[in-house]
Amino acid sequence: MKRLLTLALCGIVFFGGCGRKKDSGKLLIGFSIADLKEERWQRDREMFEEEANKLGAEVIVQDASGDPNTQIQQCENMLVRGAKVLVVVPKNADAAAPIVEKAHRKGCKVLCYDRVISNAEPDLYVSFDNVRVGEIQAQEILKLVPEGKYLQLKGDPGDKNALMVAEGHSNVLQPAIDEGKIEIVLSQFCDKWLGSEAKRITEDALTKYKIDAIVASNDGTAAGAIAALEAKGLAGKIPISGQDADLLNCQYIVQGKQAVSVYKPIKELAIFCAKAAVALAKGEEIEGVNSKVNNGLIEVPTVFLDPVPVTKDNIDQTVIADGFHSRDKLYSDK
Repeated sequence: MKRLLTLALCGIVFFGGCGRKKDSGKLLIGFSIADLKEERWQRDREMFEEEANKLGAEVIVQDASGDPNTQIQQCENMLVRGAKVLVVVPKNADAAAPIVEKAHRKGCKVLCYDRVISNAEPDLYVSFDNVRVGEIQAQEILKLVPEGKYLQLKGDPGDKNALMVAEGHSNVLQPAIDEGKIEIVLSQFCDKWLGSEAKRITEDALTKYKIDAIVASNDGTAAGAIAALEAKGLAGKIPISGQDADLLNCQYIVQGKQAVSVYKPIKELAIFCAKAAVALAKGEEIEGVNSKVNNGLIEVPTVFLDPVPVTKDNIDQTVIADGFHSRDKLYSDK
């Protein structure tokens, strides 16, 4: 208790494991992240905060640690503290709906960051075209394996992005399925996008089928599948997709263990969302809205940014050229 009092007097309060300064009278933005354990979200947080601070705003970051109920409680806390905008990466699209309702009652706007909230009326959704992400994944794998047996590893069933990515897979693969060129022998969701789930599913599939290709929905699930392939001496022999351009997976691409990741220039996303959050708080019009997404209740005003495929052939011109990863790190373990 004495330590907590001392910290409070020093102007520091802890929320969700992240230390943040006390309110300073600046425009306050609440940034609720489903789970900060993944490398990708740590980057988003840093870049969003940096841009928001440049614009004169203060950001409270909350890590829900994968718990939808915790996320709701943390957002309520940020509303009590006077947040004018909540920027939310929902853990569960449906469970997060009360966050929007509670925020609007307080006159607070809600921006869905990279994942849309379902059955509610958020003010803005900003993401990459997740259907296009799935299409890129499937296109790159189909180029390498135009005929054969496919394993499909979908994302978290509670994340609408996972459904959109899977829709993209179908858009590309269905014609080949209809022609009898490929067969999806197993298609399963990976709870919480967990690599351990992907590893378990892949291990099981390898005992039952001859797998020629794996369409994995993100780099975490791809890494889990690659671990299962390595145990069987098959890593690099079965093309696999991913997304997010995580460091490990970009190393896998260089090593030939992963065929493609989909790079979503998250600096562009973070900067755009920081600017949009400040604009929402000031009641200004959001420039760049280029789509609408039906979330089960309304057509949510949406800004879609463009995803980019990353392969061994273009990795130097994409993630390295953007400074997302250094060349030394990608090639150090080759």
